Amino acid sequence: MSISFDKALGVHQHTVGVRAKRAETLASNIANANTPGYKAKDIDFQRALNAATSGANIGLSRTNGRHINATTQVTGEQKFRVPTQPDTGDGNTVDAQLEQNMFMQNSIEYQASLDFLGSKFKNLSKALKGE
Repeated sequence: MSISFDKALGVHQHTVGVRAKRAETLASNIANANTPGYKAKDIDFQRALNAATSGANIGLSRTNGRHINATTQVTGEQKFRVPTQPDTGDGNTVDAQLEQNMFMQNSIEYQASLDFLGSKFKNLSKALKGE
């Protein structure tokens, strides 16, 4: 009897990657809060998660039937965010407080996904040991 990690780990294996990519995007926004002309970006979490869980093939050919299909990496399509503050005259659309709040919320959700994964692995370990 084999263990299917996709079934055992559920969606949490994918959420970690998507949340990490979103953290990079939000951190970039915070770092460029004072850069003239910089436009705030974000990732549509649900769309990126759907792409990650679909396992879309990137077009590599399998030379052996036992090879694992190559799937796409979690990239998450970055889109520009609609500004929430009036233009300050330099064309920058980053609201530093909003970005910090979103970064913190994303960090909490990232940690929650890691905690869920940790408990899944702990339960799998117990099952393998027969506890």
